[in-house]
Amino acid sequence: MEQLHEPQRLPMNNAQRANTTHHGGVVWLTGLSGAGKSTLAYALSDALAAHGVRSTVLDGDVLRCGLNRDLGFSADERSENVRRVGEVARLFADAGVIAIVALISPAAAMRAQARAIVGERFREVYVKASLATCEARDPKGLYRKARRGELAGFTGVRIPKRRRPRNAWRNSRYTWSGNSRRSERLH
Repeated sequence: MEQLHEPQRLPMNNAQRANTTHHGGVVWLTGLSGAGKSTLAYALSDALAAHGVRSTVLDGDVLRCGLNRDLGFSADERSENVRRVGEVARLFADAGVIAIVALISPAAAMRAQARAIVGERFREVYVKASLATCEARDPKGLYRKARRGELAGFTGVRIPKRRRPRNAWRNSRYTWSGNSRRSERLH
């Protein structure tokens, strides 16, 4: 569909700004399935709420059941999934909310696309957990299905996770409570 015009990005109005003690932004958690992205996203959201910071979690699994239910897992469809999530995250950031995205987003180009959509308020965090750790966790049974050949293109088994970000956070060694100071640096 052809876009008729570039919509204006509307900043918060004065009344909204008066009720906000922080700026919006996007924390983009990327990593293998089972690495702990969603768990960390919800823990971070709770920690931010405890400090009076408004946030929301955009969980890839939840979005695949609604907004992105029409998408499969081809390279083009994965890219579109990331683009859509980036657009929604930007809307939250524009409204003064911290959007915490938990999405595999395996290719650096996909994450760069999301960064371009959001702009300077984008922070990428690689949640590092080894393939062995993720397979041992396997909360959805996806690794077992991929090993049996039932899931084509499954990241980590059929498609390697591409170049990791420089700020890898090892989730197999630490717990969220053991790293709570990290959440304090976000606002």
